[in-house]
Amino acid sequence: MNFRTYGEFWPFYLSQHSKPSTRAWHFAGTACVLLCLVLAVASMNGWFLLAAPVLGYGLAWFSHFFIEGNKPATFGHPLWSLRADFHMFWLMLTGKLEKELRRLREREAK
Repeated sequence: MNFRTYGEFWPFYLSQHSKPSTRAWHFAGTACVLLCLVLAVASMNGWFLLAAPVLGYGLAWFSHFFIEGNKPATFGHPLWSLRADFHMFWLMLTGKLEKELRRLREREAK
């Protein structure tokens, strides 16, 4: 699929994360990435920088292959997927993801 803007990509991204458990694994992966970045700076240990993408992508991709049953959007849209993952993480952290999912479902129904 071709997307011209992030706004076009965002609903597609969320559709690829339709199961709550998929989103939970992504949340855990993104939290691990952030923790690794903090630990890398605090300890001045570069190994945490190597661990960050392994943990982040590993947990997220696990959920796509074994829970959602689809191919990660990262494969076709790496930068927008990274942005969308942090966007979804923030919405989950602030308790606003369900509202966003409802908004997109209502928009799609029109």
